[in-house]
Amino acid sequence: MNICVLDGYALNPGDLSWSELIQIGEIAIYDRTPEELIVERAVNAEIVLTNKTPLSRGTLDCLPKLKYIGVLATGFDVVDIQAAKERGIVVTNIPAYGTESVAQMVFALILEHCNHVQRHSDAVMDGQWGKNPDWCFWNYAC
Repeated sequence: MNICVLDGYALNPGDLSWSELIQIGEIAIYDRTPEELIVERAVNAEIVLTNKTPLSRGTLDCLPKLKYIGVLATGFDVVDIQAAKERGIVVTNIPAYGTESVAQMVFALILEHCNHVQRHSDAVMDGQWGKNPDWCFWNYAC
């Protein structure tokens, strides 16, 4: 089985192993793939994994062996779904991979909005607290 990872850096910037995929078949992993190289890199692939590398109708028409597209993200707007369906290519995504980290980021942004943590940190690093005549320091209006 030939597997092509078109933009593996988004999934694995070096801290994970591709060993499970290597056991399935021949694998070519590219950090990023510009549009003009998609067909060249994936022409023999039966499986293509992508994150943001687009797979248009025209591109899919040039990939005759393709059976499966795995989108390594929650969406799948980078794939022409209708063209894939017409060619019998299965397309999946990862619908819930960031649930906890998204919630964490929401709370971080709420706290930043309410407490101005970054603004305070920047001001302290700039020496403004040290120059302040009072022990209490903030540089924003409540």
